[in-house]
Amino acid sequence: MSKSSEYNRLYSSVNYSAPLKVNKSRRNVQEFLFPTLCALCGGYGQRGRELCRGCEADLPLIAVACSQCGAPLPVAGRCGRCQRHPPAYARTVAIYHYRPPLDALVKRLKFNGDLHLARLLGELMAERLVAMNFTVPDVIVPVPLHVRRLRQRGFNQALELARPVAERLAIPLDRHHVIRSRATDPQSDLPAKLRSGNVKGAFAVAADFTAQRVAIVDDVMTTGHTVNELARTLRRTGATDICVWTCARAVFGD
Repeated sequence: MSKSSEYNRLYSSVNYSAPLKVNKSRRNVQEFLFPTLCALCGGYGQRGRELCRGCEADLPLIAVACSQCGAPLPVAGRCGRCQRHPPAYARTVAIYHYRPPLDALVKRLKFNGDLHLARLLGELMAERLVAMNFTVPDVIVPVPLHVRRLRQRGFNQALELARPVAERLAIPLDRHHVIRSRATDPQSDLPAKLRSGNVKGAFAVAADFTAQRVAIVDDVMTTGHTVNELARTLRRTGATDICVWTCARAVFGD
């Protein structure tokens, strides 16, 4: 037998799945010894996540929504508001209603600093996007915080959500070239009629997004004025197709 034939025989006899089996067994042992606990009920999580099967089933998925702004609707289509005043973004994928028990997870992330929940929520977002056969963007842009708010909070919840989404979907994440150049009042503290003016001119872009398909990621979308202003700013730099991915969709007055 020639050396090349012997080499090929030995090469084909190697069980390359063995390391995968070892790693899987190691994960199984780790989960057995140190099981993840559900962030909502405290029971055992599933699939290595901080969410049990029952609590995941209780999360309020949005079944039917406006294709452009993501507002829940009784039937599929575009809502009257988007038909009268089309936003600067083309479509929205909103995963959950901003209702219990999902709202508790978002509030713990945003106001209590439970950053581990960002991975959980981001992975849930990514799974839903895959199931919906989403349009693949060129880049993901999380809604930025002003530096003053970032110092106060210590993190940007939109960025922390975007990290696992970008990782799971293998899409570049741009966290440096879009900034919040002007400090604004929290949108949740303002009536609906003042929200648009509050964020007008609040963003700046230090990159060329010409012909780029951009996905804006945020934690909660209510009136949509923040993501709309960001989309307008991105369009001025050349972005041609902009969508919004948000973990939760609230209806103003809920």
